Amino acid sequence: MTLEQTAELAGRIRGEIGKAVVGMESTVEHLLIALLSQGHVLLEGPPGTAKTFLANCFACATGLDFGRIQFTPDLLPGDILGSNLFNFQTSQFTLTRGPIFCEVLLADEINRTPPKTQAALLEAMQERKVTLDGETHSLGDTFMVVATQNPIENQGVYPLPEAQLDRFAFKLLVPYPSLEEEAQIVRRFGERSGPQKPADFGIARVADAATIAAAQESVKHVTLSDEVLHYCVALVRATRDNADIASGASPRAAVLLANAARARAALEGRAYVVPDDVKALATACLRHRLLLSPAAEIEGKLVEDLVAGMIEQTEAPR
Repeated sequence: MTLEQTAELAGRIRGEIGKAVVGMESTVEHLLIALLSQGHVLLEGPPGTAKTFLANCFACATGLDFGRIQFTPDLLPGDILGSNLFNFQTSQFTLTRGPIFCEVLLADEINRTPPKTQAALLEAMQERKVTLDGETHSLGDTFMVVATQNPIENQGVYPLPEAQLDRFAFKLLVPYPSLEEEAQIVRRFGERSGPQKPADFGIARVADAATIAAAQESVKHVTLSDEVLHYCVALVRATRDNADIASGASPRAAVLLANAARARAALEGRAYVVPDDVKALATACLRHRLLLSPAAEIEGKLVEDLVAGMIEQTEAPR
C-alpha cells in the first residue's frame, strides 16, 4: 500500500466515524495514528462523553474485530486472558479464549480493577501475545488496546501502575462537547431509544485486518531523518532534567513518539517526518508518563504546561 492510499483510507475511516460521532476530530486522528504506529490509547473523560461509543465505531469503521472488557473490582486475570479447561469427553485440556483475543480491545473503566488484574494486559500490550500455562498465543500486529477511565471519581478505583501507563502511546483527554456539538448530539440521539450501535448510523467497514496491516507497513517506510530523531530523543530527555518533574519519560516514550510522528506524516501524505509532527504529538505522548514533584503539585503546575515549555525550549531542526 502506498502512502497516498494510506492517507485516503484514513480519510474514509474518519468519514464513517463522523456519521455517528459528533466532533472529537482530534481524538479520532490520534486513534488512527496509534493504530498505524501499533500503539495503544488511554481515553480519560467524564461519563457520557462517548468514549465507549467512539471505540466501538472506530473498530467498526476499520473492520477490526471488537472486544470489550468491563473492568470491575472482582475481575480476575483469567477473565481477561482465558484458561485451559479439562474436557472430560476427550480427556484433554482445551483453551477457552478470553475477550483479549480480538483486534481492538476496549478496556472500559480500566482503573476500577486491582493492579494484579491490570497486569494481565502488560504482555499483550508490549509483545502482542498471551502466555497461558506455558504456551504462547499471538494476538496479531493489528491488536490495539483502547482503555477508558473517569478522572472525577476517586472511590473504588486503583491508579494505573507506571509500567501500565508507559505502554500507552497516547493519553487523550475527552472534554465535554461545545454548545453546538452538544445540541447536534441531542438532535442526533434524542429521537432514538435503546442502546446505540454503529450499524444504526450506517457506518460501513472500509477496511479489514489485512488492509490495516498493509497501511501499518507503509508507515514504516516514512523517512525519519537523524535530525528529527535526535529531536524526539532530546524532548524525552528534557523531561528527566526538569526540577518540576520527579520522574521523566522512558526510552520507550521516544520510540513511540518517533513511530507516531511517522504515522502522522503518512496521514498528511508526506513521505518524511517534520518537527511539527513531533510537536503535535508530544503532549499526548508524554502527559501520562511524567510524575510531578511535590513542590510542583503544591504550586498547582500542570504537566501539559511543562511539556509545552520543553517544546519551546528544545531547539528543533530546520
